[in-house]
Amino acid sequence: MPEHSMTEDSTSHHSEHVLPTGLYWAIWAILICLTFFTAWIATVDLGWLNPVVALLIASFKALVVILYFMHVKYTSEKLTKTVGLATLFWLALLLFLTLTDYATRGVPS
Repeated sequence: MPEHSMTEDSTSHHSEHVLPTGLYWAIWAILICLTFFTAWIATVDLGWLNPVVALLIASFKALVVILYFMHVKYTSEKLTKTVGLATLFWLALLLFLTLTDYATRGVPS
């Protein structure tokens, strides 16, 4: 019979991925910069591209949060690809619905 207990055995195969604090601060700075960029780009008249640009930035920010803060980047490659594809699918769905709404509105007089 093995010498170690079941608790030791179940935790010995699990390793937590620890990121350096500097990386967290860099990601935080990127997210803050992208938030300010989103606020600034909203003041620029891009016509029908305004919601597209805003959703692209928001999707990128969501992807960064999922990959780094939720540690999906350091899991299996299959899961990372699935999350990336899900982000692109969600972005496409939001863009389709937003632009469909925009296209069906009447022309202002």
